[in-house]
Amino acid sequence: MTRRSLVTALLVLAVVALFALPLVLDGGASEYAGTDSLATETIEESGYTPWFESVFSPSSSEVESGLFALQAALGGGVLGYVLGRLRGRRGARETTPPAEAP
Repeated sequence: MTRRSLVTALLVLAVVALFALPLVLDGGASEYAGTDSLATETIEESGYTPWFESVFSPSSSEVESGLFALQAALGGGVLGYVLGRLRGRRGARETTPPAEAP
């Protein structure tokens, strides 16, 4: 085994350990919750009342998740298109010879 493959294997093991050790050491005793749900619970406990209601509420969590994924895909597509155009412009500018002055 070469030194390079040994380093790669150790790095992969370290990454797996970073994810696995907290789960193993905790023993599944605690419930993992995202910050959105914790913030929502805190706001509801404080007695806050919203100013207005949502215009659209998805019928289920699956629909909500699908709409979120669609939004992320559209945002990624727009970002990729813009970055591609900017890179293409720079590449075209570098390959095009400068115009001669009359």
